[in-house]
Amino acid sequence: MKWTIPNALTVLRLLAAPGVPVMFLYFHRPWADWFALALFIGAAVTDWFDGYLARLWKQESRFGAMLDPIADKAMVVIALLVLTGYSGMNPWLILPATVILFREVFVSGLREYLGASAKLLKVTKLAKWKTTAQMVAIAILFLGTGLEYLNGVAMQGMTTQEYADAVTAGLADPVRACGKRDCASLAGDVGLVLIWIAAVLTIMTGWDYFRKSLPYLQDKQQ
Repeated sequence: MKWTIPNALTVLRLLAAPGVPVMFLYFHRPWADWFALALFIGAAVTDWFDGYLARLWKQESRFGAMLDPIADKAMVVIALLVLTGYSGMNPWLILPATVILFREVFVSGLREYLGASAKLLKVTKLAKWKTTAQMVAIAILFLGTGLEYLNGVAMQGMTTQEYADAVTAGLADPVRACGKRDCASLAGDVGLVLIWIAAVLTIMTGWDYFRKSLPYLQDKQQ
């Protein structure tokens, strides 16, 4: 495997995925939300650049082709896990997130079962739109969780620093979600709409892959 710039960007994107929850481990909110948002956006940008540079410089490789979808899935899955937790387990987010996670597991299982025939499940344009929709929705949702956190703190009559001090003193829950409609932000609402759109595209691509794999799933007639 050659360490080309496109391959290095793909590896960095994969390493950035677990960095999202780490932001919430080491930083108080809303800084954790902003850092997670910046890290996610940076990783999402490399998703476009690594493929573009690989084609431009003719540095496409089997390693990059293998790792690129894994990095994409890791980013999406880990970010959705973090968002569902810090959204107060909002069912309007949990349902599309469940659909997305189920599809990723299902398609990965199909590819593993098909083995050498998995090339028939190559990435389609619709799948690329699906990935783009997921990443845009997740980025906006991170913005929304940060803004909703600020709204929740303001409702308690505290500044973010006062609340951070309360967390440090053990007087407040560091993973608290507001859980009230008054805390909702426009970004959060827009993010929910977009993640539902992404979930619909996810279902469509999952069905397309399943349909293409059906001939290989049928038992041979004796």
